[in-house]
Amino acid sequence: MTLAFPSIRTRLEDGVLFATLDAGPLNLLGVDLVRDLVSLVDTLDTDPGEVRVVVIDSAAPDYFSAHVDLSAVSQYTAEAAKAGGPGDASLGMFLHRLADVPVITIAKVRGRARGGGNELALACDMIFASRENAVFGQFESGTGAMPGAGGIQHLTRRLGRTRAIEAIAGADDFDADLAERYGWINRALPDTELDDFVDRLAKRIAGFPPEGIRAAKRAINDLTLADPAHVRSDAATFQGLIALPATRERLDYLADRGLQKPGELEHDLGKAVAEFRHRRP
Repeated sequence: MTLAFPSIRTRLEDGVLFATLDAGPLNLLGVDLVRDLVSLVDTLDTDPGEVRVVVIDSAAPDYFSAHVDLSAVSQYTAEAAKAGGPGDASLGMFLHRLADVPVITIAKVRGRARGGGNELALACDMIFASRENAVFGQFESGTGAMPGAGGIQHLTRRLGRTRAIEAIAGADDFDADLAERYGWINRALPDTELDDFVDRLAKRIAGFPPEGIRAAKRAINDLTLADPAHVRSDAATFQGLIALPATRERLDYLADRGLQKPGELEHDLGKAVAEFRHRRP
């Protein structure tokens, strides 16, 4: 079993694989990171070996993953397609496969998890977040698009219809406390307690007989995961929307102001997507 990836640091301890995203200051879901995530999921699906639990976190202090690399959508989609069969050429279908791996997955979130980065966290079985530092958001509606990699499917099931519409159509940021109250995440914890809590839970689960854990996860997934047809539909709609002139205009405006670069705009992206209309006559 190979657990070495250029953009993901890994450490295996007591049945827990700690997988730290390390793809630059924003951890954009681009070609390199998607390629490595596909390789990781392939390994977990075919030969998990001693791995019983995977904890995904970030090496970047301010970002779990900012969002997808909007300058390389076709390229990262091609990498994601390697994880599926015909008709599954999308990040959404890859993340659907991540949700179904035969081990428990935990997202440990510090900093911002927006767009595809939030959808990566949602594809994990559990999300625990730093109360002081974590921010969640699906900003796509603010650009003229919509979440296309599972965000709609997961958030509607977790939050309910009305709160999912608030989160997705509002395109605003949610701090960890509000995300916990809405059911977006499992728990918001003080930053100083987050690591120990996740470590204890992961190793506790890893110490149980794996057959029962896998059977329970399969049964829960059968009841709660979206039908693949709905995930494919969201992905196709996203691909169409980001090509529209109005969406391109908004993305170009954001790019001119610092989108996909560390700085104020990415830090406050939920606020920034609502300011576009104010510059127009």
